[in-house]
Amino acid sequence: MALHAVALAQDITAEYHGHDLGAVLRDDSTIFSLWAPTAAAVTVRLYRKGSDEEIVEERNRRARDLAATNGTAESSAFDPATVGDAAALESSAFAPFATYEMAHDAAFKSTGVWRASVPENLDGTYYDFAIQFDDGTVTVSADPWARAAGVNGKRSMVIDLKRTDPEGWADDRAPEIPANKLVVWETHVVDFSADPRSGVPREHLGTFLAFTHPDTTLDGAGMTPTCVNYLKNLGVTCVQIEPMYDYGSVDEAAPRMNRGYNWGYDPVNYNVPEGSYSTDPFDGAVRIRECKQMVQALHKAGFKVIMDVVYNHMYTTDNWFERTVPGYFCRRDMHGAFTNGSGCGCDMASEKPMMRKYIADSVEYWAREYHIDGFRFDLMGLIDVDTMRQVRAQLEGIGDGKDYILYGEPWFAKDTPANHNPDLPLSTNANLDELDEHIGAFCDASRDTIKGHVHDQLVPGYVNGAAEKYAPLMVEAADAWRTSGRLPRHEARQMVQYVSSHDDLTLWDKLCITMRGGKPTADDYDAVAGRVDDIVAANRLAAAAVLTSAGLPFFLSGEEFGRTKHGNSNSYNGPFEDNVIFWERAERMGWLVSTYRQLIAARGSDPAFADGVRTAVPTDDPRVVAFRVGTHLVALNPTDAACAVRSGVHSEGSYIVPAHDFLVSEAQD
Repeated sequence: MALHAVALAQDITAEYHGHDLGAVLRDDSTIFSLWAPTAAAVTVRLYRKGSDEEIVEERNRRARDLAATNGTAESSAFDPATVGDAAALESSAFAPFATYEMAHDAAFKSTGVWRASVPENLDGTYYDFAIQFDDGTVTVSADPWARAAGVNGKRSMVIDLKRTDPEGWADDRAPEIPANKLVVWETHVVDFSADPRSGVPREHLGTFLAFTHPDTTLDGAGMTPTCVNYLKNLGVTCVQIEPMYDYGSVDEAAPRMNRGYNWGYDPVNYNVPEGSYSTDPFDGAVRIRECKQMVQALHKAGFKVIMDVVYNHMYTTDNWFERTVPGYFCRRDMHGAFTNGSGCGCDMASEKPMMRKYIADSVEYWAREYHIDGFRFDLMGLIDVDTMRQVRAQLEGIGDGKDYILYGEPWFAKDTPANHNPDLPLSTNANLDELDEHIGAFCDASRDTIKGHVHDQLVPGYVNGAAEKYAPLMVEAADAWRTSGRLPRHEARQMVQYVSSHDDLTLWDKLCITMRGGKPTADDYDAVAGRVDDIVAANRLAAAAVLTSAGLPFFLSGEEFGRTKHGNSNSYNGPFEDNVIFWERAERMGWLVSTYRQLIAARGSDPAFADGVRTAVPTDDPRVVAFRVGTHLVALNPTDAACAVRSGVHSEGSYIVPAHDFLVSEAQD
């Protein structure tokens, strides 16, 4: 890396306010624009293929075809002499077929933009940049502003986005859903449909296109709904998808079953969909079209689509931003080292004007181009308040009348100097009152109150063994902590209420560990009938606590049928059996699924569930919690005995809540 350029980055004042960075197509030309204010020279290099891997794959395919034609055994090594015009193939291979020197105008010192105009419509052409700095260092980089890329994202792609629109895309609209009916179900593209019994066609297992099959059933037998069909029956209204931008921790070029697995919190190209989720990762247009088809299908089925975004860090310190403007886009400490508040090696400097612009523009791009309805910000606590407010402002500026959903994790993984900078308020719980009221945050206080501390697997919460300790906090949790003093001033809608997500133990596994003294058996994890009734009861209570609370209810896909990862609290890179949703379990745990379905329906019946005040009502046991909200009475009983609950603060009437059960009912007074 150019150390001199890193030093120069500290003094950068150039800013560009346009929206044409990247490759812009005209009818008869293509304009490349790159923000690189510390570069001494920039060359754009054009390729016919998206990667060297694609060239090797093409050679191997030709060798296989030739072997099949000649009836000979397939050679394990490619021999160019046996494949027709080897020289022609070689000439189209690894070297660029054209290069263009980029230039800047008189405003360069204030804008930092380099441009090159090529007198040809280059739709479908791949490219990268060779960037030279004034100390002689040269870096090669894909385009940070690219909207399409080749396999594994190493080369960017010029794309006419209109040709990626599926049929009917112009008429695609998200459903309008009132606040009390918003319920978020988090999933991963692979997890969602990779189960061979999911009923999804084999060629679409684990891909964007799995979401386009609306009527799948277990084993295709026509009985038990799976995937989108299942979600329509469950009643959730928002599908949050774990990272679906282009990430670096799987090999897109490998056969599907050999690519490996990852959650995807390893960004490479923020504005490009992940290729391993497409049916053809080598063609940069396919992943775009199929991602849009997924969104379109979910909208048609009645769901909003929320995208998980990771603007707080990159996959590696050797990323396109660092190669383009060394020292600018990533935070550094006083010694010039990368800071690591994300725990992933480098933190993005959201406070820098061009990084702030990049984040806000990127979110707006996904909202406009892909019709995304909401965004979940990973480690939002590493992103400054002003950037999050800018994101919100640009979404509102789209002017499509859509109420975009926006929330994130109000914490960070590790302490860094940025966390102690009084001039840099970060989007943490401590600064909740500085965020726009339409920017929400995951509520770890409710999570830990209900099921026990997330970082200590043996510590129980209200539903699984510590009712006496946590009962006094449960109504405050249900009321989104608005009057507790635990959090700064905030609106109910800002609280994302949950007890499970992709991170940490699943709810079922947490209950198994805490309720079996830290020694759960395989039968516990596998929910063997007759052996886990107490765990099912605790799961039902946790669901009732979340789905009757003020705020935005959220749960991990499969929580509603006791999804297990067999105690694996960090399954980010596999194995398959700890991550995939096994749809047979949804059938087997149907009673638990019905509980969630009924709670979701009850929540949707009364607008007060979204933000109405929760008023505690008396019970005969202090461990039993009850409150009124709107026209409803809610009671939670984690004890071994039935308990009487009054229907109101001043009412003489009462209800009986069975042991280890709950009540959600229209109050009779």
